[in-house]
Amino acid sequence: MKRIVTLCGVGVGTSGILKVNAERVLARLGIEASVTATDVEHVQADAADAQVILTSPELVQHIGRTFADIVEINSYVDLDEIERKLDEALG
Repeated sequence: MKRIVTLCGVGVGTSGILKVNAERVLARLGIEASVTATDVEHVQADAADAQVILTSPELVQHIGRTFADIVEINSYVDLDEIERKLDEALG
């Protein structure tokens, strides 16, 4: 099963919104994946085996070294943007 991590500064608000919307998009695409919300402090541990990290452009610099694809999302509520970028990353 694929693993996706959503990232925000604190790990509760916007990463939670992005998690829910990513799960909606994955259901549309028919892709099974585990989605976890986290914060910049815990991203290294939480994303150790992730294939994709979804985050805003301003948080990319906080991710550090990873083997996951880092996908920048400009609008956490734009399902079309999330779908397009997830489909490309997981396709």
